[in-house]
Amino acid sequence: MSNVHDTSDRISRREFIRYSGAVTALSVGHPLPAMASSASPKTIRIKQVDSSFEREPLHQYRFKGSAITESWQTAALLESDSGIRKVGLGTQGVLWSDSTVFAAHSERAGNALMYAVSDRALQMLRGTTFSNPVDLLDQILPEVYTYAKKVTSNPDLRKTFALNALVCVDNAAWLLYAEENKISTFDDMIPAQYRPGLSHHHNKVASIPSFSVGTTADTIKAAADQGYFIMKLKTGSAGTQQEMIEKDIAFLTALHKAIGNYETPYTQSGKIPYYFDANGRYEKKETLLRFLDHARKIGAFDQIAVIEEPFPEHVEDYVGDLGVRVAADESAHTVEDAARRIELGYSAIAVKAIAKTLSMTMKIAQLAYEKNVPCFCADLTVNPILVEWNKNVAARLPAFPGMSLGLQETNGHQYYKNWDKLVQYHPYPTASWTQMRKGVFELNDDYYQRSGGIFAPSAHYVDLFKQT
Repeated sequence: MSNVHDTSDRISRREFIRYSGAVTALSVGHPLPAMASSASPKTIRIKQVDSSFEREPLHQYRFKGSAITESWQTAALLESDSGIRKVGLGTQGVLWSDSTVFAAHSERAGNALMYAVSDRALQMLRGTTFSNPVDLLDQILPEVYTYAKKVTSNPDLRKTFALNALVCVDNAAWLLYAEENKISTFDDMIPAQYRPGLSHHHNKVASIPSFSVGTTADTIKAAADQGYFIMKLKTGSAGTQQEMIEKDIAFLTALHKAIGNYETPYTQSGKIPYYFDANGRYEKKETLLRFLDHARKIGAFDQIAVIEEPFPEHVEDYVGDLGVRVAADESAHTVEDAARRIELGYSAIAVKAIAKTLSMTMKIAQLAYEKNVPCFCADLTVNPILVEWNKNVAARLPAFPGMSLGLQETNGHQYYKNWDKLVQYHPYPTASWTQMRKGVFELNDDYYQRSGGIFAPSAHYVDLFKQT
């Protein structure tokens, strides 16, 4: 898929301010869901807060030249003056959100620092009022980010670290907002100004597994044989830049030989698309060009659907001239950062309601929609309930170019040692729409009516805050 659309419709810096607040609603060619009520949202006062977490062991997951072996599941409790109590969930990704924090501490200490930021945000909210979670996030993010820089002793901390810490808080705020305003579906919960970018109702969403650096082509072929038709393939092998590119080129050769001729009904070309994620490991554009030149040489170039985050964030090389679609992920911390990446020729954005908050994701998705930049949902190796938060977004994004459905990475089943146990915490663990079938999630009316179960309480996580 080498035909990348023109991104000459650049974003001026003056537009940043406009996109950091409410975005003007646009009409689209798809019917938008009706809002439950035209009444103004209630003003909600937060009376009480609490937090908790659980450590979940992982099969080693290698990326960014390192690896993670456990994942902390955080839970945030918000209780309003009216007595409504809601528990929001988060999965921490320290290595993903800021690899310098990960490198400076033990894995457990890094997770403890992020959890401290989550708890600090909750303490800030006690006694405050809000009328919608997007504004609430805008109000607290600057102070939370300042605290995160202080607690990590890192003045250059990436803002994604603070946003990752805020996911559980933001989710709790959305659940509280929904119940206070008698909202029971995800469609009705989306504020009007962000609904154009989230107006689709796909009946299928691709389930994208993720394979860490060093995975063999035979393992990927086995996944393709199971029906997976698009897979996230981690590149950026450990070692020097020269060692990295040699290993990555060898991997590409083996990959294309193994699955290059596989067919799928979900792409216009009929071939399996390649989705590479270098997690910022390519220090220079020239190194990436070597990878792409090799792809051309072996006939794999036209099957590259997207290359995600090839460069470190400080590298601001223009990428609109590479002939492939380049996606921003970690570097698109906020809607302003996403606007800057579009200026640099990035022609896709990996949105992560489960890593950068639903509130920020709505703003980024709307900006991308207005600029005709496609989005897809990437994972953070989250738990099954957070998979549904992400799926609610993936199901409503426009179809990815060259494909006929929404895209969602979900790799928890690959890396959690106790995934089957976590599945049982889902309010509807056996629902058909929670099951992957031949590489896709099939979404029916029941799925949309229940919104993937995100509004139903999980007994396990509620029990973390049993009142005595």
